[in-house]
Amino acid sequence: MIETPPLTRSTLLPNPFAQFAAWFEAAVSAGIENANAMTLATATRDGRPSARVVLLKDYDENGFVFFSNYNSQKGQELAQNPQAALVFYWVQFHRQIRIVGRVERVSTAESEAYFNGRPIGSRLSALASDQSSVIENRQMLEEKVAQLSAEHEGQPIPHPHNWGGYRLKPEEFEFWQGRPDRLHDRFHFRKVNDLWLIERLAP
Repeated sequence: MIETPPLTRSTLLPNPFAQFAAWFEAAVSAGIENANAMTLATATRDGRPSARVVLLKDYDENGFVFFSNYNSQKGQELAQNPQAALVFYWVQFHRQIRIVGRVERVSTAESEAYFNGRPIGSRLSALASDQSSVIENRQMLEEKVAQLSAEHEGQPIPHPHNWGGYRLKPEEFEFWQGRPDRLHDRFHFRKVNDLWLIERLAP
C-alpha cells in the first residue's frame, strides 16, 4: 500500500477533471499495471444492469473515451439507454473514483484514427469478432482471423463500420480516499448550471 495523505476540502481541487488527472497521473507514475482500467456500468432500457472492465483511452474536459464494438452487449445497451457510470479503483493508493454521465459516440474520424494506430492483431480481431454473439468454438474465430490476415496481407485493414469510440460526458464525480477504521473520505461533485457543486459524503 502506498501511503497517501487525507483527502480534505482544502486539498481537493475545485475542478473534478483536474482532481481526476492528479490521481490518475499518480497511479501511472507509480507504475500501477493497467492504471487506465475502469469498470463500465450500463443498463438496458428497462433498467437491467451489466458491468465489465474496459480501458480508458483518452480524457479531457469533454469526457472519458473508450472503444468497443457497437453491436456488443454494452453497445446495444448504450443505444437503448445512454446513461452510464465508470469506476476506477487503485488498491495500492486505496483510492476510488466514480463518474456518472451520458455516453455518446465519438466522431468517425476519431474512431478511424484510433483503429489505424492499433497493433495489426488487434485490428484483425476487431474485424473478425462479432462481439458478444454466441459462437460454436474458438477454432472458427481463429480461422476467421487467419482468413482476414491472408486477405489483407500488405494492404490496409479497413476500419469496421460497427466498431468505434464512446465518450462519457460527466455529470457527477465522486472521489473516495480510504482511511483507517473505515472512516473514509468521500467528496461528491454535481454539475449545477455549468458549475460544480462539491459536497462531502458520509463514508
